[in-house]
Amino acid sequence: MSTDTQARTSQAEIKELASRKRSGKDLLFLVLGLIGMAVIILYCLLPFYWMLVSSLRLPSMGRSTDFIPNPPSIENYVAVWDPANNFAPAIINSIIVSTSVTLLTLLFGILAAYALARLRFRFKGVVLSIIIACSMFPGITLLIPLFKLFTATYPWFPFNWMNTYQALIIPSLSFGLPLCVWNLTAFFRQLPVELEQAAMVDGCTPGQAFVKVILPLAAPGVFTTAIITFIAVWNEFMIALTFGTRADMYTAVVALSKFTGQYGFDTPWGTIMAAGVILTIPLILLVLFFQRRIVAGLTAGGVK
Repeated sequence: MSTDTQARTSQAEIKELASRKRSGKDLLFLVLGLIGMAVIILYCLLPFYWMLVSSLRLPSMGRSTDFIPNPPSIENYVAVWDPANNFAPAIINSIIVSTSVTLLTLLFGILAAYALARLRFRFKGVVLSIIIACSMFPGITLLIPLFKLFTATYPWFPFNWMNTYQALIIPSLSFGLPLCVWNLTAFFRQLPVELEQAAMVDGCTPGQAFVKVILPLAAPGVFTTAIITFIAVWNEFMIALTFGTRADMYTAVVALSKFTGQYGFDTPWGTIMAAGVILTIPLILLVLFFQRRIVAGLTAGGVK
């Protein structure tokens, strides 16, 4: 009897000791995780904080290193909208280009992804690999052939697209479409075919079944793709700088790079920082407002 009691006591002590060890390890991992998160958050937020602080300094303070502007001023934000900076028309151009690329990417990407997810044909995997490989080319390698195409007059392409919206929109599609097709193909694959079959039994055509049943269920993936595409095109610089050389065709990021001081050689850092804040805050608010849908769209396509 006493032997059984001692055995039970020793087992309880072993379990308690193991529990303490586990709790100690869990606490260590928790502390290390919190430290890592703090470092990452600081790394991400510090540049934006410095940009915000610099934008609120007086223009005469130049490259001050104070972490708090004293006194704060909005003079730089007023200077951003000076007609000489061409910033307001550039923002309108950015909205037009980003919205157009996003809508066209969704239009073609949804149809292509649905076809790849539902149709059965040979070498489907090869087609998907080629599509995703297209997005891996460095953008600068495509600028020279596109520049020659848009500026030269060929019998099969008798157009000069320099300084036009299509010259800013179509090259961006080549980078947005592969992401859209790849993401939505995985999303459509996880939706059971029985949903469409049931809709067609109820009298829907295949197109109606897609629009009324499948597309609403794929809304998280479509929405996430739209947000990512819009942000990527909004921040795009290389294509916009190459194919929009006239001031009236500048996008916002290109106009920002053209800011100059009163004498041409004194860089207006405060005004540049203010313009950067103006361009960044809408994207931050967009992501914060729709963060749940973005996360849902990114994870749903990989869950079976």
